[in-house]
Amino acid sequence: MPSFDRPLVWLRAEVRTPPFSRAARLEAGHLLRLLQEGVTLGLPESRPMPTLGPRCHELRISDATISWRIIYRVDAEAVVVVDVFAKDSPRTPRRILERCRRRLRQYDVAAGKEGHREG
Repeated sequence: MPSFDRPLVWLRAEVRTPPFSRAARLEAGHLLRLLQEGVTLGLPESRPMPTLGPRCHELRISDATISWRIIYRVDAEAVVVVDVFAKDSPRTPRRILERCRRRLRQYDVAAGKEGHREG
């Protein structure tokens, strides 16, 4: 298995204790590290988010009383962390989806990818 070691690019989000418990923060860090190394995660740890675009997913972190979600996109050169939030309903709220789309558009423009689609 090739070693990728993609950097993490954080778009105004973070994983800290608090509000994450220490165990949840460590789990999130471990899963993000696997993504950096090029490991493809599936359920139950990660779920595709095709409504946000290609290569977009959400990490699912269970904490003591909270379910955390980390929205990310895997690009060739980086793992882009788009948002981190506590999930309190079965569906991802529309405002969060819109915020993620806006952040990804802004990132793509800043990175010079606005007309380019990675497969």
